[in-house]
Amino acid sequence: MVHFTAEEKAAITSLWGKMNVEEAGGEALGRLLVVYPWTQRFFDNFGNLSSPSAILGNPKVKAHGKKVLTSFGDAIKNMDNLKTTFAKLSELHCDKLHVDPENFRLLGNVLVIILATHFGKEFTP
Repeated sequence: MVHFTAEEKAAITSLWGKMNVEEAGGEALGRLLVVYPWTQRFFDNFGNLSSPSAILGNPKVKAHGKKVLTSFGDAIKNMDNLKTTFAKLSELHCDKLHVDPENFRLLGNVLVIILATHFGKEFTP
């Protein structure tokens, strides 16, 4: 279980409050699909994923990216209870969709790059 200090919670909440979830979500998921193309197999119903520009411009990628970051925002509101907050999503992705947990680490790495790009020195991982 993760335990955040009061300072960490304040920093996370402050930065997330400035986040454009729609823009950053689409960018994060899009970059994940471009840089790690094997992750595309989970999104075969998203239509054209044939090139980086097709992926980054794909409305379904953008919409799902927004959905992912919206769930992160929900988690930020419940930082003391992350396990419960993500329980149903974890069950869906791991047990039903059989997504390798490593893919979530990769998404996290991509998100760190997105945050650093958007917030510069204001972002301290």
